[in-house]
Amino acid sequence: MLNWGVIGCGNIANTFADGLACLDSGKLIACASTSMQRGHAWAENQKFQHDIRSVYNSYEALVNDSDVQAVYIANTHNFHYESVKLCLQNHKHVLCEKPITLNAHQAAELYALARENKCFLMEAVWTRFLPAIRMLQKVLSDNAIGDILSVRADFCINPKLDESHRLRNKKLAGGALLDLGIYPITFSFIVFGEAPEKVQSSAIMDITGVDERSFYLFEYSDGRIASLSSGYSQVAPCEAIISGSEGYIRIPQFFAAQGFSVHKEGQESQTHSYPFSDNENFSFEIQHMQDCIKQGLLESPLFASDESVQIMQTMDTLRSQWGLEYEGEQ
Repeated sequence: MLNWGVIGCGNIANTFADGLACLDSGKLIACASTSMQRGHAWAENQKFQHDIRSVYNSYEALVNDSDVQAVYIANTHNFHYESVKLCLQNHKHVLCEKPITLNAHQAAELYALARENKCFLMEAVWTRFLPAIRMLQKVLSDNAIGDILSVRADFCINPKLDESHRLRNKKLAGGALLDLGIYPITFSFIVFGEAPEKVQSSAIMDITGVDERSFYLFEYSDGRIASLSSGYSQVAPCEAIISGSEGYIRIPQFFAAQGFSVHKEGQESQTHSYPFSDNENFSFEIQHMQDCIKQGLLESPLFASDESVQIMQTMDTLRSQWGLEYEGEQ
């Protein structure tokens, strides 16, 4: 039984708490917020699923709790680097909500620190651990659609956000790329298993200084292509399509995939279904991390640190093409 603490008491922390409650291999015992009022309110909201016995008004206090063995980082992007570093320096295992840091340099430093302190560190990209995605990888490895030639994936929303919202707030490392674009980019890494050789992009910038809508074209060897996009000001189908020399695969809601369909020329289409409840969204990545820790691993065999850093490097390249920098980048 792994004892968890949470840093940052917002909506994404609720999703983590719901996922952990679906498992019998870990328990949530502490939380920390820069607002004691918000921390107590969040803990009170969790009382029917968790027995949170400690609420802290500083992150330092939480990592000094000797009963806490692992920490989920749930604050805004701009605080991830310092929060993860604090936890690792105090010998806590860490699951950090994506993106793990603002850039690849910071990410590489944290993974090195985790190895040095013999702590497990994983970026919480929940898509990677879903049963449907795991099966999709097997289907692709079995050449179900022949040679993979292209990927198209889009993640766009249009919630009419106020200028102060974190997605539009440059001080909080907002923008479509780090919050939404990381999903189609991750999907391209899942499908092709490597970083692109060439990256081209364009972005429509918000008046707040972050990317409102952004578009990415990745080129790989042998003429393989990924065409990706993300945005928070337009409506578009949230799906991915993998095209091959003998057919294609359609993945609805690919970032939260519960299934996919295989369409091969001259054959009946095949549907693969792996449903789960909303409460289980994060349970697959949490269970995977707990299994890894039980085995004495320091990083995930499904999402190694090298690939996490490569994805950050790719996003660094994209931002450099737009001239988008954040405060506090090192």
